[in-house]
Amino acid sequence: MKKRQLGQGMTEYIIIVALIAVAAIGVYSFFGKTVRNQVSALANEVSGQDSATQIQAAKTSAGEATTVADKNYNLGNYNDAANKSAEGGSK
Repeated sequence: MKKRQLGQGMTEYIIIVALIAVAAIGVYSFFGKTVRNQVSALANEVSGQDSATQIQAAKTSAGEATTVADKNYNLGNYNDAANKSAEGGSK
């Protein structure tokens, strides 16, 4: 007898979407400041204004994110990494 498995495909899809969302949140916690500065610089350039300040801020943020990302973090101290990234890696 063949059993029907209704909803299995949707369940797998939801799990994959959830994993992608968790990964995106993790990446954004490390590189969010850099992305915001780059988008700000892009918006200024498109409007015809000088964006040297935002470009420099994006470079600084990327350097700070790299410093935080180079350290070893696990589930026990992952929050520390997110906090350091949000504060600019100054802790």
